[in-house]
Amino acid sequence: MTERIHNFSAGPAVLPVSVLEEAQRDMLSLPGVGMSVMEISHRSKTFDEIFERADSGLRKLLGVPDNYHVLFLQGGASLQFSMVPMNFLPAEGSADYIITGSWGKKALKEGKRAGAVNVAATTADGGFTRVPANEELKLDPKASYVHVTTNETIEGVEWKQEPEVGGVPLFADASSDILSHPIPVEKYALIYAGAQKNMGPSGVTLVIMRDDLLKRIPDGLHTMLDYRTHVDNKSLYNTPNTWGIYIISLVCKWLLDKGGLEAMHRENEKKAQLIYDAIDSTGFYRGHADHDSRSIMNVTFRLPSEELEKKFASEATTQGLDGLKGHRSVGGIRASIYNAFPVDGVQALVGFMKEFEKKNG
Repeated sequence: MTERIHNFSAGPAVLPVSVLEEAQRDMLSLPGVGMSVMEISHRSKTFDEIFERADSGLRKLLGVPDNYHVLFLQGGASLQFSMVPMNFLPAEGSADYIITGSWGKKALKEGKRAGAVNVAATTADGGFTRVPANEELKLDPKASYVHVTTNETIEGVEWKQEPEVGGVPLFADASSDILSHPIPVEKYALIYAGAQKNMGPSGVTLVIMRDDLLKRIPDGLHTMLDYRTHVDNKSLYNTPNTWGIYIISLVCKWLLDKGGLEAMHRENEKKAQLIYDAIDSTGFYRGHADHDSRSIMNVTFRLPSEELEKKFASEATTQGLDGLKGHRSVGGIRASIYNAFPVDGVQALVGFMKEFEKKNG
């Protein structure tokens, strides 16, 4: 198969075609360098320039204040689940976790290994269909930090605005909606995100951290698990994912050329609404998330039976609509429509949904 199909995968996910085409050209030899972008030294002037483009692109898109560090690490958000409490949860302190889905639960599990944690709110009883209201949060004003997952990839639940946490530092796993809309970075003390949804390929983890947090890190941590190591060495203490950072630099340019995150957000909302309208127009499909908590990145829904869901995903794949099967832990259907996912792919899915209902409804 040489023609591209529509990739609804939750990650690694679809990348802009123009980015892939440029990367393809540079794969064999970077212009003026004579080596592949995958072969150049991370200590070279050429990579310094690539790194700076990625760093400055993210800072411009997100409006990152000057007193924040931008790091390119490895290990995915899953490693950050451990690094965050290891660095910022003191033995005598505690941290608040707001749980809105599967990834929040995983972050909580690792937090418990490091120290005392408090579940400030959870929507598990309702099946993780929404984010909690501010009045539901049982926050400790003396907590070391409050942790949230801005978008739950599996359940398709997204925070539309930040929770009110007072003067406690707000930390966020923003893996699946980073760069999909503007973020008031100054409201967060730390944001981390795997790159494989909206930024680039798997293997790079973005961390945006306010400078004053560094003073809170205890001595004696393992070198690679200490954020100060990566700040002091500008993400180059070990060999970074040079290819991944290169792709991030291209994606940032693509987003800036499109008009930035406000323009991207408008486009994402329109794409998501097409699918939600198709879901809401019939009793055959049933959306998982409550209307005011619906993700614009991961649209999750159910059919009348699991057998029909299996048939739906299988037949969709034969028509070039791949990756629609819901996560194994919850089932159902999930359409991940990240930044680079094209509108015509969404329209193709809506058309398929209508035809599938006619035949099976």
